[in-house]
Amino acid sequence: MVDWGLGNYERIALQLLPAAEVVVATGDPLPGETLVDVGCGSGNAALLATERGATVIGVDPSERLLEVAAAAAEERDLDAEFVLGDAASMPISGAEADVVVSVFGVIFAEDPSAAAAEIARMIKPTARVVFAAWVPGGPISDAVRLTRSTMAEILEQPPGPPPFTWHERGSLAELFEPHGFSISVTEHSIPFHAPSIDEFMRIEGENHPLAIAARPVLEKAGRADEIREGMRRIYEDANEDPDGFRITSNYVIAELRR
Repeated sequence: MVDWGLGNYERIALQLLPAAEVVVATGDPLPGETLVDVGCGSGNAALLATERGATVIGVDPSERLLEVAAAAAEERDLDAEFVLGDAASMPISGAEADVVVSVFGVIFAEDPSAAAAEIARMIKPTARVVFAAWVPGGPISDAVRLTRSTMAEILEQPPGPPPFTWHERGSLAELFEPHGFSISVTEHSIPFHAPSIDEFMRIEGENHPLAIAARPVLEKAGRADEIREGMRRIYEDANEDPDGFRITSNYVIAELRR
């Protein structure tokens, strides 16, 4: 498990704001409705929903990110609540939520079945559930896979089970239909920009929790430069902007209703 409080994930999360806007627009919280943001991080979706007049509760396992989200709400004069919890155990009353959203948050749940049951427990009968999930593949996915496989090799860890396929409708149906949900999935994309590949890698390396957690292991094993060059090649091959840097990642929006 990665400690998402490491580094400055709030800096990375700014790049994901367009996806949060799509998730909140799809969930369409009305003034006075209760919205729960699962894995709220630094508060992208929670703050957008609060601006729409919803009563918002953001839940995240990182105390530091909850503090960042609360500070952002205060700075924008928004009244949102941020509480400690994870996707399988949230301090939310049963049948409390009108809308549940998650922007690349619930997809990191250790136990997807437990997360699905928890979401089902806390929503009202007519609630909407909307979340964003990455589609595997693409340069960022490839770069993360390179780092993780090298880390596992260094630490002599056996290959783990494949991750749950949150982006596939069939997998979601198996997970959520027993709780009475119908599921629809639409595909979207999000671009990542920087003045150069080196600047993009610097920002990610200095701020992203995955990079911060991996660095000491890679450096101790003498493989940090190898991974850095491997990632650079991945980004070079995928770069869409000859005058700067731009890559695109695909994701899905899953919408669940009863």
